[in-house]
Parts: sequence; C-alpha cells; structure tokens
Amino acid sequence: MEDNLNLIKRGIDELLNEAELISKLKTKKQLVVKAGFDPTAPDLHLGHTVLINKLRHFQQLGHKVVFLIGDFTAMIGDPTGKNKTRPPLDAADIAKNSKTYTKQVFKILDPQLTEVRFNSEWCKKLGAEGIIKLASQYNLARMLERDDFSKRYKSNQSIAIHEFLYPLIQAYDSIVLEADIELGGTDQKFNLLVGRELQRTYNQEPQVVITVPILEGLDGTNKMSKSLGNYVGIDEAPEEMFGKIMSISDELMWRWFDLLSFKSSKEIQLLKAEQADGMNPRDIKISLAKEIIARFHDDQAADEAEKNFINQFQKKNIPDNIEELDLNWKEDSMLLPNLLKEAGMTESTSEAMRMIKQGGVRIDEEKITDPKHAILKNSVAIYQVGKRKFKKIKL
Repeated sequence: MEDNLNLIKRGIDELLNEAELISKLKTKKQLVVKAGFDPTAPDLHLGHTVLINKLRHFQQLGHKVVFLIGDFTAMIGDPTGKNKTRPPLDAADIAKNSKTYTKQVFKILDPQLTEVRFNSEWCKKLGAEGIIKLASQYNLARMLERDDFSKRYKSNQSIAIHEFLYPLIQAYDSIVLEADIELGGTDQKFNLLVGRELQRTYNQEPQVVITVPILEGLDGTNKMSKSLGNYVGIDEAPEEMFGKIMSISDELMWRWFDLLSFKSSKEIQLLKAEQADGMNPRDIKISLAKEIIARFHDDQAADEAEKNFINQFQKKNIPDNIEELDLNWKEDSMLLPNLLKEAGMTESTSEAMRMIKQGGVRIDEEKITDPKHAILKNSVAIYQVGKRKFKKIKL
C-alpha cells in the first residue's frame, strides 16, 4: 500500500482525500480512473502528458482509465481561468481534433486498460428536461464562489448562462461513468469537487480528486499552450522536440524532470548532485530530451536528434535533412518577409520583419537585418529563421 501511494502521489499537487483513496484501494477492485480532455487543438503536448503520465501510474497498479474526450463540453467552452466568454468550437474541428487525441494518447497509455469515451454519448440524450434537472442540483451562490466567475462578476464582466453548465456537465460525466477517481490540473479543482457533490446527490460514493501541477511552457512562465507557441507537441519531429527542450532554462529543466521524467526521485536527486559537482547542465538537459523523444518516437530517433543538434549548434553546421521548397514565383523579385511567410517559416510578414530586425534570419549563413531585402527570381538558398527552422528555397 505504501509503495502504491508513493507512486500515485509522486508529482501531484493535491489529494482529496487520502483516507478515501486508501479505502478504495483496499477493496482490491479495479477502480475507474477518469480524466477529461476537451479537443480544443489538434495535438496533445507535453503539458497534457503530466496528467496522462499519472493515469499511466494507475494502470501500472491494474486500474482502468477512462480517457474522456469532451466533444460535448468543447461546444460549451471551458471557462476555467478565462476573463471572458469563450467562443464555442466548430463541430468539424472538434471531430478532427478528437481523432488525433485517440491516436496520440496510446503513446503513453496501455490500450488494454484504457477506455476512450466521448461525453456527447450521454450528454446529447439529456435533452432540455435532463439539463434542467441537473442544473437544479447546484445553486448559483456556490457557482459564484469559483474564482474566475467571482472576479468577472465583481468587475462587471459578462458571464454567459451556459458557462455555468460546464462544471455541471463535467460532474455528470463522473456520475455516468461511476468514477472512483478523477484527475485534473490545479485549475480544475472546483469542477472536480462539483463532481464529488453531485455524485452524493445521485447516491454514488464520491470520487477521490487528484490535481496535478500545470506545466510551464518553453518561456518558463506561462502554462504550456499551443496558442502561446510555448509548447512541445508529442507528435512533433524528433529534431524539433530536441531543439525546443534544449532551449528551456536550467531552472525549468528540473521542473520538467519532476513532472515529465520517468526517472525515480532518487535518480533525479543524483543528477542534481552531479550538477552541483560541476556537471554541465546542458548534458543533463540532453538526457531529458532523449528520454522524452524516445518515449514518443524511439531510441534511434533520440540518438539522431542529439547528433543533429550537436552538428547544428555546437559545430555550427547546417543540418543535412533540410526541406526543399520551390515557390514558383512569377515576379522578378520578392521581399524577404513575404518569402518567409509564403514558405511557412513565419506566421505572418510582420513576424518575419520582426525576426529580421532582431537578427534572427540568415540566408546561406549570412545574417540579414534589412526587412526590405529583396530576393531575385530563380535564386536558390538555405534560409534560417531562429535557431531551428531551415529550408532550402528556390524562388
């Protein structure tokens, strides 16, 4: 029991509550461990895996994980941490994103102990009568105790009525699935506790709630997010993953070790001791990058990514496997910012101009700082944006 608890509690933020968890574990039955993911973006990233890794721990103890895709709740839009009403997602985007989630999650979870469910399966059947009955089980005063709702209410910012349905629907998911345990990020604590309360209302034993920390992205400050561009996608190319992980600060590296590495606490402490004894933190960071890449690709891909990184950044060589692109431009010339946008190396011409002015753009290893720099038709060159983006482009 002690070993099981240590595995479950490793890296978590809060457990509500331990006595109930022990009681459930002592029954020796296969517990239902639930976590929900709204398909708001097409790919899972390392921030998601903090929670998924914890689900994997429960599978190692023989329990069943329900990987719940919130295709219904995504249409409401999770208001957690938001200072304004979120626009609902398009049904086509939800369906597309859901497919990538179901494909990518089995890079971590055991398919034999995983049940993938969609909450539209039961939520669409609720109908108006069911929604009204569910809403009657919770009062507005309690809902306004929630931090983000409270702040918006006090500052006279709009709160749409449908936003109050989100935690209720999330709780209803737990009722339908008869969840023994639900996991979520620290920002989901209110929603998870609503699940406990409503399970009691429906004469179910309340779920144990476990929250996990929010993983900071590449900037070391904000929550990892695709919209902020500070993420590492688990389906990204090994070289891209390696470069991104090597770019994080030494301080953030240890946070990532704690939340992402499968190394034991003892092994991580030994690495910290080696750094204190003079080991270069870069070498420790390389071991983290290789571990993560091997998990989502394989050992060979991790070794190749390390080799390419060393050649590119330590030996100052241009990588061998550069994508080639023919833009088939019809005019006599093209401004560099436009070329970078057309080639997909920047999101916009304004971003390209900013990168050029900051010295982050090179053509055949020559730094270009003039945003009005023009490229002649039929020219062929290797373009570099930032530290990791390379393309061989023919205009």
